Amino acid sequence: MTAVQLTRRVALLGGAIALGGCGAVSALNTAASPRDTYDLIPRAGSTGGRQTQRTLLLALPDAPATISTDRIMIRPNAAAITYLPQARWTDELPRVVQSLLVRSISATGRIGYVGRSDGGPVPDSALLTRIDAFDVAVGADGSFTAAIDITLTVLDDRDQRVIGTRRFSQSVQVANDNPVTIVAGFQVLVDAMLPAMADWALDRA
Repeated sequence: MTAVQLTRRVALLGGAIALGGCGAVSALNTAASPRDTYDLIPRAGSTGGRQTQRTLLLALPDAPATISTDRIMIRPNAAAITYLPQARWTDELPRVVQSLLVRSISATGRIGYVGRSDGGPVPDSALLTRIDAFDVAVGADGSFTAAIDITLTVLDDRDQRVIGTRRFSQSVQVANDNPVTIVAGFQVLVDAMLPAMADWALDRA
């Protein structure tokens, strides 16, 4: 199997979610080596619906220390964690999620301005994000399940009033622990979740 290019986008993977591992060696047991870098592609919410010229800023998502890293986390069981030895995200996961949300909301064209809270104009609304899961669990039968669990909260920035809170959670089984397969599984989840998250936030911004 040839070396994976340093940076790749899941859009180029095609049917990678069904691919097998590299020979008989599990990715979890491969010796440490320079890590390949993976990105996720944003998916826009609906371009129809409520339009506004308000501004929305996104705070850096809150997440446990175990996933506030650029490593791709694996849960061999409920009490243990590890990371794929040869794979990493393009940035620490909270920043990856923040960027995905900003780009997904912006791509709808339905809001005056959306960006990160460390720049931009004075916001009308703020979007807070809590990441409770963004990992792969290993089942007792050796199966692999990728899961994302994120809670969004929209605040009125003037008085800090909570406008709304909603949890978004989905999972998908992946064929093996190959990094390409796992990242493709996360892209499946992102494709399903981001449009709904963007629309929900826009309806409350």
